[in-house]
Amino acid sequence: MAVRIGMVSLGCPKNQVDAEHMIYNLREEGFEIVTDAALAEVVVINTCGFIESAKQEAIDTILEFCDLKAEGRIKAVIVTGCLAERYKEDIRSEIPEVDAVIGIGANESLGETVNRVLNGETVDISADKYSLMIDGRRVVSTETYAYLKIAEGCDNRCTYCAIPSIRGRLRSRTMESIVAEAEWLAKSGFKELILVAQDTTVYGLDLYGEPKICELLERLCKIDGLKWIRTLYSYPERITDRFIDLIAKEDKLVKYLDVPIQHCSDRVLKRMNRKSTKAELKALIKKLRDKVPGIVLRTTLIAGFPGETKEEFEELCEFVNEMKFDRLGCFAYSQEEGTPAAALPDQLSEEEKEHRADIVMQAQNVISERLNKKRIGEDVEVVVEGWDRYAECFYGRSSAEVPEIDGKIFFSSKKPRRVGEYVTVHIDETLDYDLLGSVIE
Repeated sequence: MAVRIGMVSLGCPKNQVDAEHMIYNLREEGFEIVTDAALAEVVVINTCGFIESAKQEAIDTILEFCDLKAEGRIKAVIVTGCLAERYKEDIRSEIPEVDAVIGIGANESLGETVNRVLNGETVDISADKYSLMIDGRRVVSTETYAYLKIAEGCDNRCTYCAIPSIRGRLRSRTMESIVAEAEWLAKSGFKELILVAQDTTVYGLDLYGEPKICELLERLCKIDGLKWIRTLYSYPERITDRFIDLIAKEDKLVKYLDVPIQHCSDRVLKRMNRKSTKAELKALIKKLRDKVPGIVLRTTLIAGFPGETKEEFEELCEFVNEMKFDRLGCFAYSQEEGTPAAALPDQLSEEEKEHRADIVMQAQNVISERLNKKRIGEDVEVVVEGWDRYAECFYGRSSAEVPEIDGKIFFSSKKPRRVGEYVTVHIDETLDYDLLGSVIE
């Protein structure tokens, strides 16, 4: 009888793609994958280790399954992903109940690791992070959309970020392999592709000598069956006029852009090793809105960066209120060991950093509420994602919402609806970040 494996993947969509590759490989090796990890014999936890909150979530999850192991409900716990890559020795010493800790470069040896731990071995496997598989077959775990990882690693060297030390330098996939996977996804019934990388706008620089994101998007738009294509993590410094014009003219490219800017103060941006200035950011946002009418802009910010003065924080708040981003997330600065920013003087207290992040989000909540109210009366195309038994209605997203990040659209319908179906919904009300409406039959 096949060994039952449960996969728990934490963190970002890029991590999720890694987990989907691992699931495919495990199935090919004869293991049974179960959706409820608590019912598995072996649990694989694909961790995130980007910031402190993500590390704590990973540790809590590991401890939860170690408790199940102690109760005899599961046989083994295996940890991989960013936390395992970054803190293997700490996991081994602090949580000895874990049966195996494997770095991201050793993901393809997961089947062998499962067999070894079931034979009573305690396993530690390290491999060059550049061995991490970034293409190949996978079992897609989503229903109405699929993530498409186009590159791994990052060369931007933002001073607060540990990703280069965890994931390594930029490694782009060949355009041919990406297009082939996109064609396979389209033939498999996926109508929405979401391109992900640490920085999607730099795609191809290492392979082709210059960024090739525009050429890639043009080829993806020619694939039959695809309806929505969007990119996440588009760094402002590399958003070109050609890139903007492409979003404006191509029907399949949704009018939604995720542009992480992190701050607006020139001094703070320089200390972060970001390449934009406040004036350049404002000019870019204006250009995007002028050239792509109705574009939905998402960004992320960091509050409480080392040395951020009260005046610079107030400048950030004013910037948020002036720019009125459609979607915005603000995080308290996380002092990540080994990063240049961690060694900077004038580190703020955890309480002050959290307080500042909360203030920004309170301001954004007001903006989001006002923007949502403006959508009342609109008719929007929505992909059906399920039935909410508590609200007793269907829910889904328009092209203006990214799954798992943005709000949902709840709606009533006189007819049964299937997941993946596209319907037109009239927006009647708002509820916090969500919208309420009914299908135009």
